[in-house]
Amino acid sequence: MDYTQGTERHKTDRAKKQMLWFGIISLCMTFAGLTSAYIVSMERRDWLENYDFPQALIISTALIILSSLTIHLAKKAIVEGKKQLGTILLVVTIGLGVAFVVSQFVGFQALTAQGYYFTGAASNITTTFLFLIIAVHMAHVAAGFISLITVFVNHLRGKYTKESHLGLSLGVTFWHFLDLLWIFLFVLIFVTK
Repeated sequence: MDYTQGTERHKTDRAKKQMLWFGIISLCMTFAGLTSAYIVSMERRDWLENYDFPQALIISTALIILSSLTIHLAKKAIVEGKKQLGTILLVVTIGLGVAFVVSQFVGFQALTAQGYYFTGAASNITTTFLFLIIAVHMAHVAAGFISLITVFVNHLRGKYTKESHLGLSLGVTFWHFLDLLWIFLFVLIFVTK
């Protein structure tokens, strides 16, 4: 296939898709490094194994999985021309995303209530990693929210049709990626506790 051929729109669309995947691969490499450091650090004598795992992180995992389902259904509705249903599902997705963020902060509070902090005298290598991994993921969730809001506004402006919905597809792909990334991180943290 000759990638220099095609209309300008096809070339632009292909470039946007490639940029998204380049970003996703870069994020995977970032979290692979954090994961490796986390696993290697588990061999330290001061690795903490007896803390209470924050229940809020379990709840946040359920919320982000549900948000992945609602954004998938939103895309399906929008592509099928069901604008009102798409709007409702996008609003629900954004609400679930906000609830995810809130539950992550509740998880932070649960750790600090146990006397564990990110840095300082009351910190521990284990909890420092927990805070760091969750905070870095939250930074990317902020980017996900920018994407969701952009998708929502463009949807309200009627920019997506059955034939033309690349921005919607890219936003949904990125949100699914954030979901899968959190599930991986959650399993890593939960199983190694």
